[in-house]
This record gives sequence, C-alpha cells and structure tokens, in this order.
Amino acid sequence: MTATFSSPGFILLDEDLQAIAFNQESIKILAFPTRPERIQQPAIFLSDRIRSRLIKQNGSSPSPFVKEYRSGGRQYICRSFQVDSHGDDQQLIRVALLLERQCSSVNILGFTLEQFDLTPRELETFRLLVEGLTSKEIAERMKISPNTVKAFLRIVMVKMDVSTRSGIVGKVVGPHS
Repeated sequence: MTATFSSPGFILLDEDLQAIAFNQESIKILAFPTRPERIQQPAIFLSDRIRSRLIKQNGSSPSPFVKEYRSGGRQYICRSFQVDSHGDDQQLIRVALLLERQCSSVNILGFTLEQFDLTPRELETFRLLVEGLTSKEIAERMKISPNTVKAFLRIVMVKMDVSTRSGIVGKVVGPHS
C-alpha cells in the first residue's frame, strides 16, 4: 500500500497535446534535475517532455499516457483525464494530466507516530524529510523558518536515538523494506 504526499503536477493539454495551463510543480517534476526557473519557455518545454516521456511508445490501452513516471529517484503516478470543453475561438482543453508523487516507504507514518511519540509537527517534518526535501523546502512547505525545521529534526533525532538526517530515514525505512 502506498501513500501520496507533496503537491501534484497538473497540466491541461489541447487537442494537439500542447500545454495550455500548468502549475509550477509540473515543471519541477518534468525538468528535474534542471531548476524550473532556468526553463525559458515552460509551455513548449512541457509539451516536448510530455511527448518524449509521458506518452507510451507502444501499447493499445485507451490512454496514450504512461501510468508511472520516474524523475530522479522519485516515482510518480501519471493520471490522465479526458475533458470536454466548449468554446468559440478558445483553445479547447482535451486532457488534464495529474502527476502524483508516490512514497511507499512513508506508509508507516502511523507506526512512527506511536513508536517514537512524535507530535503532529514533528511527524510532518519527518514525512517531508523522508520525501527527500531539504530543510529549506520543508520550511517553505510548513511555513516556518529553516531554523525551526532544524529544531524539529533535532528533537526527532533524539526521540529516534539517531544522530543524522539519514539515520532518521534509515531507522524507519530500513526495517520495513
């Protein structure tokens, strides 16, 4: 059983599979390891990436899109939705794509909360750490300072009897893999 965390990537495509609208997370996912701000023409970039990475090269299923996509070490579920839209001269939206991050090893969060007596904020910090986020990214996501994130991580380390960030992950993921 898997658990989904982090913001999903969302892209709206026209009948030619050109990106009409998208969120920043979709660029992060499909551009990795390139930083999204380095992408000069995001709509064109996304359209190219969709054609090269998200469309099945062979297959006869109803959806032309892959079901899973790997970006770096992260695994995403790719869901496509046919959209009926009507408009006079507007570009018609034909497909909505949703890229959701999958973290199978994070499924033990309830166990972690009980075993190590983590508070909800410590657990949230732990969850984001296991997703692979940096302290700065965790701080942005939780709307707290990076120093507060570091304090939460120190408390989690003490409660889990480890001395490093990787020790936190190893303590929880290792025995259950």
